[in-house]
Amino acid sequence: MKHFLYRVLIVLALFAAALKVVAVDFERMQNVIAQRFGPTAVGSLRDWQKLLLDNADQPAPAKLKQVNDFFNRRVKFGDDQVVWGQSDYWATPVETLGRGAGDCEDFAIAKYFTLLLLSIPDDKLRLIYVQARIGGAASSISQAHMVLAFYPEPNAEPLILDNLISDLQPASRRLDLLPVFSFNSMGLWQGATGARGTGGPASLSRWQELLRRARAEGFD
Repeated sequence: MKHFLYRVLIVLALFAAALKVVAVDFERMQNVIAQRFGPTAVGSLRDWQKLLLDNADQPAPAKLKQVNDFFNRRVKFGDDQVVWGQSDYWATPVETLGRGAGDCEDFAIAKYFTLLLLSIPDDKLRLIYVQARIGGAASSISQAHMVLAFYPEPNAEPLILDNLISDLQPASRRLDLLPVFSFNSMGLWQGATGARGTGGPASLSRWQELLRRARAEGFD
């Protein structure tokens, strides 16, 4: 069974414009994560794969909860300078699993990839850059932060997946978050629900570098 699990290819249409992925090669991912992070990290990849297999047929709300809980439990928050030795680094899901640590961007990106693999449509997901008020909505102290949003319908209020708060909450309850811009592989938007920008994700250099590394790791 384990031998099969590491050879299974999950077929999907992922990143239609920005990243032409048709399958995920778990055998390649296993080799990459073992070489870069050691044998202990392979267990994290195995648990992630089990998450995908166990939740493939679940309804969307269950997928959202399981994915949010998985990364919030498994990944420790750490600043990029501490985790990667760089001031701003966007990690792939394999890198986040291998290191077992990351910042808010790494949490959001890992959840995004995972939900796409679980057949949540890309147009229902957006990575949102926000200003987060530390200590609550009334706080005068804020910092840059990233969350993942799920839109049940195009104009519906999104649910927020966040590494700071375990519960999935609608955006209207997250008064501590002020959206700046949002994006997915299909485009860029002003804020969380604003007008679509003229640029696309190709204009985000860190995003493009992330996708290049993801391809090399097994997101084919």
